[in-house]
Amino acid sequence: IADVADSAADATVPMKALRGRASFLGDRSIGHMDAGARSTALLVRAVTETIEGQA
Repeated sequence: IADVADSAADATVPMKALRGRASFLGDRSIGHMDAGARSTALLVRAVTETIEGQA
């Protein structure tokens, strides 16, 4: 699951930001990972590692 979240965050790099603070950058946002996607991927990884450690 964590690897899927990382892949999804990586997939935001070629996208143009349409919402949030990065939307003010317009086309300049292309080529940069979405911060929300990255932070969510980190949270997902932390949760999955914690759950796996308890098994």
